[in-house]
Amino acid sequence: MEQTALSLVPPILALAMVILTRRVLLSLGVGIVVGALMINDYAILASISQVAQIVLNIFYVDGALNDWELYIIFFLFLLGMIAALVSLSGGNKAFGEWAMARVKTRVGAQLTTVVLGIIIFIDDYFNSLAVGQVSRPLTDRHRVSRAKLAYLIDSTAAPVCILSPVSSWGAYIITIIGGILAAHSVVQYEALQAFLIMIPMNFYAIFAILLICAVALFSLDIGAMKQHEMRAIEKGELIDPSKGDVPGDQSDLPVSEKGRVRDLIWPIGALVGGTVFVMIYTGIRESEGPVSVLSIFENTDVALALLSGGLIGLIVALGLTVTKQMTLSLIGSGLWAGIKSMLPAVYILIFAWTMIEIIGELGTGTYLAGLVDAHLNISLLPALLFIIAGIMAFSTGTSWGTFGIMLPIAGEIAALTDVSMLLPSLAAVLAGSVFGDHCSPISDTTILSSTGAGCHHIDHVLTQLPYALMVAGITVVGYVVLGFTGSPLFGLLSALAAFGVALLILKQAARPVVRA
Repeated sequence: MEQTALSLVPPILALAMVILTRRVLLSLGVGIVVGALMINDYAILASISQVAQIVLNIFYVDGALNDWELYIIFFLFLLGMIAALVSLSGGNKAFGEWAMARVKTRVGAQLTTVVLGIIIFIDDYFNSLAVGQVSRPLTDRHRVSRAKLAYLIDSTAAPVCILSPVSSWGAYIITIIGGILAAHSVVQYEALQAFLIMIPMNFYAIFAILLICAVALFSLDIGAMKQHEMRAIEKGELIDPSKGDVPGDQSDLPVSEKGRVRDLIWPIGALVGGTVFVMIYTGIRESEGPVSVLSIFENTDVALALLSGGLIGLIVALGLTVTKQMTLSLIGSGLWAGIKSMLPAVYILIFAWTMIEIIGELGTGTYLAGLVDAHLNISLLPALLFIIAGIMAFSTGTSWGTFGIMLPIAGEIAALTDVSMLLPSLAAVLAGSVFGDHCSPISDTTILSSTGAGCHHIDHVLTQLPYALMVAGITVVGYVVLGFTGSPLFGLLSALAAFGVALLILKQAARPVVRA
C-alpha cells in the first residue's frame, strides 16, 4: 500500500475526525493506530509493538535517554511554571500600573499593547493572558474597546511566537523540522538554521504584525470593529452591554499586592538571556574550524539551551515570588498550575512525533509527490499548502495539530519533487496554520485572547476576521511569486507591495475614529 492512495487513509481520517469531533489527540491517535495496522498488514500485536517502540524512542533510544525530545518537553513545563509565578507574584499587574502612568493617548495605549505582545514571545498562552492582564487597565482608561484589545493581543501572540526560536512554538517546530530533515537526508542545514532561514518566508506572521501596527497607529477600524470603537469612545461601553457579563475574566490564582515591574521583566530577561548564552556557548564549543555566526547556529544545542534558559528563568521567577512572603503551599499550587497548563501541548507534541514516523513508513508524501509532479505546477505548491493548512487549522481550531499532520506531508512532497521548495513549503504550512487559527472560533488562542482582553468571544472572532482575511490575501500573492521565481526576496517584496495596496484600501474604507 506504500505510495498508493491507501497511504492517504490515516492522515485523511485524522483530518476528518478532528473536524467532526474537535478532539485533536483522539483524531491523531486514531490516525496513528490505523496507519500502524496498515503498515503491519493489520496484525494487532505487531502494530501495538511498533507504536510502543516509536513512543519509547521519544524518551529512550539506542540505550540512552533521548535528551533532545526530553529537554523540549521539560522546557515547555518550565515555561508554564514561569508564567504562573509571574502572575502570582503580581508582576503582570505592576507592569500595567507602571504603564498607565506613562501612556497618555489611545494610540499610545494600543501601541504599548502591541509592543508587549512582541516582547512577551515565549509562549502564545502566556502572551494572550499576560498581555491582556497587563494592558487592560491601560486600554480601558483610554476607552479602547475590548474587541480591539483582543485583536491586538491575538495578532501578536501566535505570529510573534512562530517567528521566535526561543519560544514554545519555536521549540516545537524546530523539533518537527529536525525529524523531517533527517527523514529525507537533508544535511545542508540543521533544524535551527532551517527555522531561521524560514522566518522571512512566513509572510502571514510578518504582515499580521505589520497590519496590527498600522491599525493601531492610524485607527483603521472597519465593519464591526468600528462599531465597537465608536461605542467605547462615545459611550464608554468597552463591551457590548446587551450580551451580559464576560466569562473567564478572573484568574484562578491569587495575585500579590506587592508585585513590582521587575517581577515580570527579570524572569523573561533571564529566560531569553540564558537561552541565547547557552546557544552561543554550545555553538562555539562544537564548531570545527573558524567560528562564525553561521557555524554557531549550525552547531548549537538548541534543546539544551532552551532547557538551561528555562531553568534560569524559573529560578529568577521563584526567587522573586519568595520575596512576596507567600506560603510554600501557594507557590507549589502555582507551579503545578503552570505544569498543567502545558500538558495539552506536550500531549500534542508526542502524538505529532509519532504521526511523523507513521506517515513516513506509509509513504504518504511519496504518493502525493507523484500526484503533484504529474498534475500540479510545483510553483503553486507554497500557495496551495498555505490554503490547505489554513482550512485545516480553521476547521480544527489548532495550529499545533495542523503542524503535526501537514509539516511531514509538505516536507516529503517537496523533498521528492523539488528539494529547493522544501523550506518555502514548510514556511507556507506554518503561515497557513496561524491564519486558520486566527480565524477559527474554536481556536484555543482565540479563546484565550478573548479571555485575556475581557471580551465576548464571538465579538473577537467577527472583528478580527476581516483583517485576517486581508493578510491571507497578501500572503497568497507572496507565495505565488516565491513559487514561480524561487526567490524569497521577490516573494517578500511582492507581498509588501500588496500590503501597501491593502493599506490604501483600508484608509478609503475606514475613517479613523480618533487620531490621538
